[in-house]
Parts: sequence; structure tokens; C-alpha cells
Amino acid sequence: MIHKNNEIKAPKVRVIGHDGKQLGIFSISDALNLARGLGMDLVEIAANATPPVVRIADYKKFLKEQKKRTEPPDYSNN
Repeated sequence: MIHKNNEIKAPKVRVIGHDGKQLGIFSISDALNLARGLGMDLVEIAANATPPVVRIADYKKFLKEQKKRTEPPDYSNN
């Protein structure tokens, strides 16, 4: 399960920006404020890392990208 925003329980997280650049380690409240300030969500991408890794992203767009990566390509000629 992918956690987002207030579902993330770790006190500190490693933040990856929406552009893929590592921003550093932040308290969860600072990371949430940063994401919200950009009009985006905080999405947990590596919960088992120490500290957990989160990405600033549009959650719906993130889910679509994840689905594309896991689905086999459609080669039908419809």
C-alpha cells in the first residue's frame, strides 16, 4: 500500500522533489508543508529505508505512472 500525506507516520523522511532531485532529510511536518506549498502530495516510495523516502508528486499522476510501469504493454491492433 502506498501511503501519502498524513498517512506517513515516520518523524523524519528523505524528500525527493517533483523534479527527481534529492532535497534532503526533513521532519514530516516540514516535508508536508513543502509539498502543500507546491500544490502537490507527499508520497512514500521506500517505507523500509532509514529514514523512509518520500516524493513530492501529484498523487493521481503518480498512481497512473505506477500502473503504466506494472502493466504489460498492449500490442493489439484495435
